[in-house]
Amino acid sequence: MTLLPPPRAALFGREVLVPKLACVAGEPSGDLLAAPVLSALKQIPETSDLQVYGVGGPRMQAEGLRSDWPMETLSVRGYVEAIKQLPAILKLRKELIANLLGEGRPDVYLGIDAPDFNLGVELALRKAGIPTLHFVSPSIWAWRAGRITKIKQAVERMLCIFPFELEIYERAGMKATYVGHPLASEIPLEPDSEKAKRSIEEMLKLSSKTLDGTIISVLPGSRSSEIELIAPVFFETMPLLVKRLQGQNVHFIIPVATERLRAPLELLREQAIEKDPSLKIHLIDGEADAVLEAADVVLIASGTATLQAALWKKPMVISYKVPWLTAQIMKRQGYLPYVGLPNILCGQFVVPELLQDDATPEKLADAVLDWLNSPSKVTQLKARFAQMHDTLRRPTGLLVAQAVAQTIAAKKHQVGA
Repeated sequence: MTLLPPPRAALFGREVLVPKLACVAGEPSGDLLAAPVLSALKQIPETSDLQVYGVGGPRMQAEGLRSDWPMETLSVRGYVEAIKQLPAILKLRKELIANLLGEGRPDVYLGIDAPDFNLGVELALRKAGIPTLHFVSPSIWAWRAGRITKIKQAVERMLCIFPFELEIYERAGMKATYVGHPLASEIPLEPDSEKAKRSIEEMLKLSSKTLDGTIISVLPGSRSSEIELIAPVFFETMPLLVKRLQGQNVHFIIPVATERLRAPLELLREQAIEKDPSLKIHLIDGEADAVLEAADVVLIASGTATLQAALWKKPMVISYKVPWLTAQIMKRQGYLPYVGLPNILCGQFVVPELLQDDATPEKLADAVLDWLNSPSKVTQLKARFAQMHDTLRRPTGLLVAQAVAQTIAAKKHQVGA
């Protein structure tokens, strides 16, 4: 693949090169994070005509990105899963680096998350004199701390979404900037559960007040592997909860993350209702924010969605399952006692985590019921999450865009000097 030649613009009769940004987002969460950055770049005079290309999803493309490779190639999770996709990933990275060191040479490279892919690209580009920024620090505070050496070699400036990460990079002698988490600005400080319930009723074409009662929102993940491993356990948990909440109007609401996940989730729903016709399970396409805002308690797979649930101030039970080999590798490299983002940010187990062999229907049901039966604990948790929300609330897209603009300006100054 050959990138288009650099565009030129006329200025007072002279041709000038339009500034160029290459960036790569490896999965939907990265696409979501980067879109506000591209939007903000258009509002900064120095980057308003910026050419942006690389790899990204529909949100980034809507903001002007030219995606030269499909983002889906990079959207894998876990060692075992990545092995299957490795040849295609390596081929994409080789082509990308060759292009960015050739005709598509950018003024700056912005890697959005996806560290296993982006750090290799950033290392090659930085050695060639191309400034490299990385948005979203790898989880070196949770596992694989040894990566800090490679990060320092590959990344000129780390853009951190959590405040505690700055100290790690300062100790390593790296330039880092705290930009906040974009979800904290998108999610209101005060949820309106009743309004969310009415909105979901309308979307699902349910009669008014149908969802009055106990709402248990269930988020089993956004990848096929997650649906295969953890979703069946979540569905097995539902009849246990209905039995122990006997007499209550209990609804389970599941946001379907992508179209390809609807069929397997529909099958699990049909199988569960066939065994227990009393179950009220609703699938809704997307709308994770509305589903979380409406919830009394959340049963959720570990990942970014747990932070989303915390920002909506919701009690939750975090669970996860990965293939045995992946679990063993991660276990040997990890050093934090928790995996859920709310617990990591609070520095303690504020919500329960039931992982791997502990992720049984019985234990999950017990943990969910504990929240429903402990209103004082829920009140304390909401106050803790409100503090977290305030700390993470920053104009993230603008701050990242400013870092990109500053880097481009610094490069122009060096060239002109």
